[in-house]
Amino acid sequence: MKLSKDGLRKKQLWQEKGYELPAFDIEKVKEKTENEPIWIHFGAGNIFRGFPAVLQQNLLNKGLCDKGILVCEAYDEEIIDKVYTPFDNLSILVTLKADGKMDKKVIASIVHAFKASNNMKRLSKIMTAPSLQMVSFTITEKGYALKDSKGNYLPYIFDDLDNFKENPESLMGKIALLCYKRYLAGKLPVALVSMDNCSHNGEKLYQAIRTFAEYWVNKGFAEKGFVDYISDPDLVSFPWSMIDKITPRPSEQVRNVLKADGIQGTGTIQTSKNTFISLFVNAEQAQYLVIEDAFPNSRPPLEESGVIFTDRETVDKVERMKVSTCLNPLHTILAIFGCILGYTSISEEMKDEYMKVFIKKAGYEEGLPVVVDPGILPPENFIKEVIEERFPNPFVPDTPQRIACDTSQKIPVRFGETLKAYIHSGTEDISSLTYIPLFFAGWLRYLIGVDDEGNTFDLSPDPMLDVLRAYVQDIKIGDKGPFTEKLRPILSNSQIFGVDLYKYGLGKKVEELFAELIASKGAVRKTLKRYIEI
Repeated sequence: MKLSKDGLRKKQLWQEKGYELPAFDIEKVKEKTENEPIWIHFGAGNIFRGFPAVLQQNLLNKGLCDKGILVCEAYDEEIIDKVYTPFDNLSILVTLKADGKMDKKVIASIVHAFKASNNMKRLSKIMTAPSLQMVSFTITEKGYALKDSKGNYLPYIFDDLDNFKENPESLMGKIALLCYKRYLAGKLPVALVSMDNCSHNGEKLYQAIRTFAEYWVNKGFAEKGFVDYISDPDLVSFPWSMIDKITPRPSEQVRNVLKADGIQGTGTIQTSKNTFISLFVNAEQAQYLVIEDAFPNSRPPLEESGVIFTDRETVDKVERMKVSTCLNPLHTILAIFGCILGYTSISEEMKDEYMKVFIKKAGYEEGLPVVVDPGILPPENFIKEVIEERFPNPFVPDTPQRIACDTSQKIPVRFGETLKAYIHSGTEDISSLTYIPLFFAGWLRYLIGVDDEGNTFDLSPDPMLDVLRAYVQDIKIGDKGPFTEKLRPILSNSQIFGVDLYKYGLGKKVEELFAELIASKGAVRKTLKRYIEI
């Protein structure tokens, strides 16, 4: 069985093996899309292949749309050569269910896949097509960054700003230039939709494009009306969105299933930029995509595929519910304590009753009382699905070590917003909290780089790691403290926690919890048993 357009002609063989095949004429969809493109996406990785591409396939299968998606990759262009071109832009989505079952589906909604480099002519043709409705992105939050940590333009960004080139190096430069071409083509309407997993993603995209527009206008490279064009929501919109679906790197278990089915070329490829890809994408069953309904040139009826369209305020509330209470903070607790307790799998860690109860108490007892209810997704239902179905799923191979990356950057949103919600409600002393400060103490314990058995382990990458480690490097297992002098610079840092923990009664409590966690070998497990009743 070969994943190709010719290979799919053996329809009965695929179906006998349990694969759902496209229910539309692939060549007809290709022809119509080439003539009147409606959707181009930037970022050809697993999340796109396993989610937005599948949403459009559902519409094609139902006859609710007759055009597919064009996808362009600007960062890791090897993806196009390795998993798009060899398989005629087809892919296989394997949905991993908690009960061990797998759904296998061949995805054929991607009409063309190409690299951003040296393709401005093709991109310009697509971007100036009156039919184009949506330009979407899954490029990670870093993809929208124009400046470094010191507030200076990145060199390649400044070069794109200061030199009005036909082929800018940066993706944001390319998109800005393509928007200018759409402006020159008659101020054609379009929606630019970030589907990246970051708060206010549409605002980040807008600010990046507006920076280019203003700079070019000021330099005389572009007409003054260009800034007005991208700032007019009736012409160019930048909808906010919230996306939630786990698409981890290709699973060896899934590969073996596909190989046993007789499918050729199922191996995992690691690109030179450390992207792990294959002809298949394995993903969890749960998925959410909430988008601000602002599309000046119409849009595909993606609500028929389960997308929730709403207003900007509601999108923001859903994002805050997920990131600050119902998913991300719990994931981070599992990540940090998982590393200390020696776990290498989130699903295995969820079999640890103390850890399961820990995240339940942190979520239900300390998070939900101050959560913002978005009205369209009940927080209680969302958090229940996370704890009871998503995290325990053994077929989603996620690790504490991966999730522990960049924890210092995650804490202000994942925990700081909850602390601020308590403070804004009039609670000046939040020392009555138990499980959030226990996590903070656990994170400080993690920074020691020694697990609960006394063995050293590698800390996950974090931009503040060197600074943080310098404060705790002299602390050893068995030390009695006091630890105030060493920990105060961290615990009083409102950039990390959202607030100065000492100001609101939590600093001293975290110190005390830390002292318990560091007291001896095995003290982490003892402390969990002390504070978490099973």
